[in-house]
Amino acid sequence: MSSLVAARRRPVRPASIVAHTVLVAAAVVAAGPFLWEALTSFKSLGESTQVPPTWLPSTWHAGNYGDVFDGVPLWDQLANSVINAVARTAGQLLFCSMAAYAFARIEFPGRKLLFGLFLSVLLVPTQLLVIPQYQIMQDLGLLNTLPALFLPGMFSAFGTFLLRQFFLALPAELEEAARIDGANPLRIYWSVMLPLARPGLVALGILTFIWSWNDLLWPLIVNTDAEKMTLSVGLASLQGQFATNYPVLMAGSLLATLPVLIVFVIMQRRVIEGIALTGSKG
Repeated sequence: MSSLVAARRRPVRPASIVAHTVLVAAAVVAAGPFLWEALTSFKSLGESTQVPPTWLPSTWHAGNYGDVFDGVPLWDQLANSVINAVARTAGQLLFCSMAAYAFARIEFPGRKLLFGLFLSVLLVPTQLLVIPQYQIMQDLGLLNTLPALFLPGMFSAFGTFLLRQFFLALPAELEEAARIDGANPLRIYWSVMLPLARPGLVALGILTFIWSWNDLLWPLIVNTDAEKMTLSVGLASLQGQFATNYPVLMAGSLLATLPVLIVFVIMQRRVIEGIALTGSKG
């Protein structure tokens, strides 16, 4: 009890006040665009383009959210976005963790050279991979289908690097004990190492889910049917060539942002923990 009272009487340092003031100001600035998006979704078209702009709408137009459903097949595209994000995330968690464990824990000739070549994929701009990936989907007859959305995104050099760093930080004594008990490498990976890598898997899973949810270029190229597109492509179609209904566009953007925002807010502590732990050993 005395320590608690002493902690309460501890003087607040000026540097701490300045740091918290700067962080609060940065948080307000970061939340500004999201607040503007939410308020604009309730404005009329005239108010959204008014100069000088106004923060609060004079009349709240909730009908803009209904117009989103009239402009695009929102439920179909929402389902496509969920399938795309979940499939990519599950694929990367499986394949990247297997490759990361092999590069981190299994000794084989040319391991470092192969890992360096694997990481060289990160040096290639994503746009350069669109044409060969499109040709592969075309040869497989998967154009304008749901598998075409997520198959190329189920493998990631970044995810392999991230999880490899995490596996390197785990104590080798655990593997040695499992080998003494007669476990093979696959058993050690699945039953011993993978559960210990849960923070890294959570971090990679959330990052992959967000990237997949926001992906625009690949779904726009590989699918042409509106009912086979993702929500990001559907929202892009709401932007007209000469005029754009900004309140409807902001309403759709808000509906598309909320699921990912809620997931990140709930899991942000695990994301930070997982990313921090991956850098503990190189």
